[in-house]
Amino acid sequence: MAEIQAEFRVPTTDLKVDLPFYTKELGFRLDQIFPADEPQVAVLSGHGMRLRIETGASEAPGTLRLLTDDPDALAAGERVLTAPNGTRIEIARLNPPMVIPDVQHSFAVRRLTDADPWVVGRAGMHYRDLIPDRLGGSIIASHIRIPDGGPVPDMVHYHTVGFQLIFCYKGWVDLVYEDQGEPFRLHAGNCVIQPPQIRHRVLFASDNIEVIEIGVPAMHNTTIDHEMELPNTTYNPERLFKGQKFVHHTADAADWGAFRLPGFEARDTTISDNTQGLAGVHVVRKGKGKRVWSFHDSEIHFSFVLSGRMILEGEGVEPCFLSAGDAFVIPPGMRTRYSDPSDDLELLEVSLPGVFETTLK
Repeated sequence: MAEIQAEFRVPTTDLKVDLPFYTKELGFRLDQIFPADEPQVAVLSGHGMRLRIETGASEAPGTLRLLTDDPDALAAGERVLTAPNGTRIEIARLNPPMVIPDVQHSFAVRRLTDADPWVVGRAGMHYRDLIPDRLGGSIIASHIRIPDGGPVPDMVHYHTVGFQLIFCYKGWVDLVYEDQGEPFRLHAGNCVIQPPQIRHRVLFASDNIEVIEIGVPAMHNTTIDHEMELPNTTYNPERLFKGQKFVHHTADAADWGAFRLPGFEARDTTISDNTQGLAGVHVVRKGKGKRVWSFHDSEIHFSFVLSGRMILEGEGVEPCFLSAGDAFVIPPGMRTRYSDPSDDLELLEVSLPGVFETTLK
């Protein structure tokens, strides 16, 4: 018989107020919450049911959602029904395929000095959006900070994503991952990729820890796993999660080599190799040679200034003076030049796909 789960939806105007009531007063437990940077929806379970609290839901009587891996086998294939008491019944697929929206290309610059506020997201972390239009929902880039060090109120969880990168920008954080052994410390300058659905947990953070997190697509679920304990007893660093291998890249062990742009050098995080070319991540610094104009054919090309300063020149736009904490996106085919880099310039470059063509011109 096909698996069926029920989910009852109720409206909310302030999720932060409703969540403590349902969890502490009524005894529900939190199973999902999204999006991470400004939660709007929470899914809870308890008492033989699942409860979905959704900002802006308009139903007065409420909606009962029946989730099954075979929707056609339930209610003669109907997808929407109305109960006698007015409750709306929705029948939906239990595990819908992940959808990555088409990229809507744009040139964007996000400065640390912009007036946009930090927002409080999952587990009390503060988020700053680095790509305001999220390229049509295809990607989210977040600057995340935890102001006070110490234990992090996190739970074992996983993300339904196509690609996810955590780059430690400042401080350090202790992490543990499914099948990857004991907890380890992620230091500034190092990074990990979190393959799709790998269970993990944030354990402890230094004061003023800051990370850069990249997620594809922008809207993705975070699911709490109440059953798994980490570290788990299986050690399998070669395991593939949806075709991707876990990577913990350390700056100390990396080699610097030629970069795709003259005048710079880079260290490769090996992420392209371990995602089968899905995404590439490099740390770039000033090198020898003349800086030149170029354009690329990468579908998504994001950069974050880790340290130092530079001028980003672009065809049809005013020169952008950038410094640490700033970010930019360059669409394919747009001619740009990285000019006047300071000696301490370092950039984090993330591309999808991992290998793409750069034309010098």
